[in-house]
Amino acid sequence: MITIQSRKQKGRILQQIIRDKILETFPGLTGRDVRSTPMGVSGVDIQLSQKAADLFPFSVESKNQEKLNIWSALKETESNTKERDLIPLLIFKRNRSDIYCTFKFADFLKIIKMGK
Repeated sequence: MITIQSRKQKGRILQQIIRDKILETFPGLTGRDVRSTPMGVSGVDIQLSQKAADLFPFSVESKNQEKLNIWSALKETESNTKERDLIPLLIFKRNRSDIYCTFKFADFLKIIKMGK
């Protein structure tokens, strides 16, 4: 049986991967700009400075679970965006899988339009 501590560790590892990938993608950012939220703290899983949010305009909820209730996870993701005007982004994976992300189709179109 998986313990609560090991579940939190899995979640922490994914958050750290996300943080590291954001920092790798935007080399002008530092560890002060992008931080992994400690386990058990409510709200977003990746804390962004204003500088980071300008470059990466997403409110991240991460899930590292074998069986993900997508609707519940999306609801949690959307509820975390009330503090700032960021796009809710769910990032998820399970053991031995790639990392995936999802957001509203309307947000996807907005992102595509921003790039043109």
